[in-house]
Amino acid sequence: MFNASEKLTTGLKISSVLAAMLLASGCISAKSKPAAAAAAATPAASESSETASSSSSSSSSSSSSSSAAAASTALTSYTVVEGNNLWGIACKEEVYNVPEKWPLIYKANLDQIKDADLIYPGQVLTIPRDSSQSDVDAAIKHAKTRGAWAVGPIEASDKEYLRTSS
Repeated sequence: MFNASEKLTTGLKISSVLAAMLLASGCISAKSKPAAAAAAATPAASESSETASSSSSSSSSSSSSSSAAAASTALTSYTVVEGNNLWGIACKEEVYNVPEKWPLIYKANLDQIKDADLIYPGQVLTIPRDSSQSDVDAAIKHAKTRGAWAVGPIEASDKEYLRTSS
C-alpha cells in the first residue's frame, strides 16, 4: 500500500514522463497554453513550413476580437515536413490545438493519404474548418480508441471510421 507521500512522488514522476513525451512529440511546447486560453488567444506566427490562409467562409455571427483574430489566422492547409504525423499536426495551435482531431485531416485528404500512419514531406494537406459537431465527436472517439500507430496495412478501425463517418 502506498502512503500519501509515495503517491505524490509517483504522480509527479508520471507527470514528468508524460510532459517529456508531449514535448518530444511536438504536441506541446514551452510556450503552450491551456486549451481554454489557447482558444481565446491569437495563434503564434506560422512556421515557414506551414501555409497560412484564411478560411474561405466568413463568420456570420459577431464574436470577440481575439476569437475573430484566431479564426482569421487559423490554417486551412499545412505542408508536411520530415518528422510530422497527423497527431502532431492536429495538436498545433494554428491547426486544431487538439491532437485527437487528426482523423478530420486524414478524412479530408484521402486522395493523398492512404495510410493514416504514413504521410510524406511536401504533401499539402487540407485542414477542414467546416466539420459538424458530430464529425468532430466521431473523429475524437476514433482517435481515442484506434490503438497504436503502425506503418503497414491500413488499420481496420481506420476503415471502419471512414465507412461510418458522414
